[in-house]
Amino acid sequence: MPDTTRLLSMALTVFGVIFCLIYPLAMFWPSGWAWHEGVPASDNYFMMIVGIYATLGVFLIRAGRDPLANASLISFTIWSSVVHAAVMAFQSGRDPMHAGHMLGDVPALLLVAVVLGVLMSKAKSKR
Repeated sequence: MPDTTRLLSMALTVFGVIFCLIYPLAMFWPSGWAWHEGVPASDNYFMMIVGIYATLGVFLIRAGRDPLANASLISFTIWSSVVHAAVMAFQSGRDPMHAGHMLGDVPALLLVAVVLGVLMSKAKSKR
């Protein structure tokens, strides 16, 4: 596996594990990861997001075994992260109570998009 592909594989695994840990992140840093007051499980919408991200996390971990064979999943992760971050940034700007997201999940999602985008582009060009 070339160096760039190996880095992409490691990034997919790390981000996959983090996506699986959204619930614990919300427990320890609710202002950056949860959109409601109280314990994370008290909000049905939040638990739906946790389920979606945990599922995506498992698939990202699996994609780390052969990143180039999972290009569409990686593209989905990149673009859905950009869209999700943009929507959350807009909503955070409208409601000062959610300003903590500008230091939590918004930059985290943009980091995921940039890292995966750069590494995937380099891995594809070295094929």
